[in-house]
Order: sequence, then C-alpha cells, then structure tokens
Amino acid sequence: MNISLVQRLTAVCYDNLRLYLRYTAISVRGQLQFRASFVMMVIGNLVGTGIEFLGICALFHRFGSLHGWHLQEIGLFYGVVNVAFAIAEAAGRGFDMFDKLVISGDFDRILLRPRSTALQVAAGEVQLMRVGRLLQGATVLAWALHSPEVHLAKAGILLVAAAIVGGASTFIGLMVLQATMCFWTVQSLEIMNTVTYGGTETAQYPLTIYKTWFRRFFTVVVPLACANYLPLSMALGKTSNGISPVIAASSPLVGVAFFVVALIAWRSGVHHYHSTGS
Repeated sequence: MNISLVQRLTAVCYDNLRLYLRYTAISVRGQLQFRASFVMMVIGNLVGTGIEFLGICALFHRFGSLHGWHLQEIGLFYGVVNVAFAIAEAAGRGFDMFDKLVISGDFDRILLRPRSTALQVAAGEVQLMRVGRLLQGATVLAWALHSPEVHLAKAGILLVAAAIVGGASTFIGLMVLQATMCFWTVQSLEIMNTVTYGGTETAQYPLTIYKTWFRRFFTVVVPLACANYLPLSMALGKTSNGISPVIAASSPLVGVAFFVVALIAWRSGVHHYHSTGS
C-alpha cells in the first residue's frame, strides 16, 4: 500500500516536472526569437547588479570592515542571496505578474485546464534574462569562496548549497504569497515588493548589523535569516551565541517549509477566487 502510494506520488511529480520543462522550453524559445534584444537584456541585468557590488566594494575600501565582517565574507552573503534570488525570479516570475491575469480574467482559462494552477502560473513567465544576475552572483560567490580570507568550516560547501536552495524557496514563497493577495486585491503588491526586493538587499549583509526588531522580522515572519545568515555564519565558523549548530545547519529547511505554506495559502486563495464574468 505504501509502496503504491510512493509510486503514484513519484509519477505525479515526474509528470508535473515534465510539463513544467515543456512550458519553460516554449517560453525560452519565444525569448530567443530576438537574440540581440535578449543578449542586451542579459548584459544590462549583469551590469546593473555588478555596479551594485562595486558600491559595496567602495564602502569597504573606505571603512575596512563592518561590525567585524570583511569584504570577502560579505561577498559570500552577497553571492548566495543573488544566486538564490535570480533562480527564484526566473522560476517564479509568473507569480510576480499574476495580477494581470486576474484583472484581464485570463486566470479563468487556467482554471479550466486539468493541471495545477500554481504550476501553470509559474511556467507561464520564465525569464531567461535573469541569467545576468545569476552569473554576476555566481562570480562574486566563486571569488569569495576562493579568497584566503574566507575559511569555511567542515561541510561548508554543503551549507552554502543548502543556503541557496533555502533562499530560492523563500523568495519563491514570497512571490506566491504576493500572487495570492491578488485574489482579494491588486493594489497592495508594492508592500510585498518591499519584502522580496528589499529582502534581497537585507540578506546581502549579516543580520547582526541590524536592529533587534528588524532581525526578528526577517527570522520569524520572513525567514531569510534561516535560509541565509544562519547556515552561512556556521559555514564561516561564526555561529551566533545561543544558536545550536544543528539548528543552524538545518535552518535552510525553514525556507522550504515557508514555500510549502505559501502554496497552501495559494490553494486557499484559488478557492476564494470569483471570476470576472467577462
């Protein structure tokens, strides 16, 4: 009985993944129709985020360190959060644009299809241009990891990889929650943007530099600290006092759990959706 259930779940997951990849392939082919435009958008995305890191370098050139953290260590935080956000922004862009589907009534068409609504929305808008941020973040991350100033503890690389997965899950969860709000209103999306894009800026630095209430918000309400600061601090051997190494190592799972909770909220929102009637 249990084996049969596992087999069915595996088959469903495989089928959904295959469908998502087909959606993605169609979206990518469409974006590559105008290759010169695509290349310029990728370069623009790369240069825009690159200038941002140059500003951080200028800051450390002037002051040397920030609360005991050095540039190479900040580069680790910066690289991880930007790689995670680039993955989330590319894979979850459909949720970020969901308000247009509700306003136009096109979400009704999605409801008629015998497939997961979340999967269809996510795969409907896959932005390959986000590879610019991904490459820039990965470059900074590689530079930080190979820097002699960065001394990773045991299993440090695994913690870095887990932080990327946890961070991407958290950011996609925030986008899902933003889309879920559209079932009731489309006027409050900027509030969520302050958390998603603002959260990216926040997680580029160790959480210890912020006020206590701010740290609690990004640990309990929006668990970016669990997906980024705690595992990376442990990887660097700088685990905060009072935080168990086991908790710090497993904290990226909180990001995955946050994504699951966001999907549950999404399903509730779908059940409350009322068609435009158009």
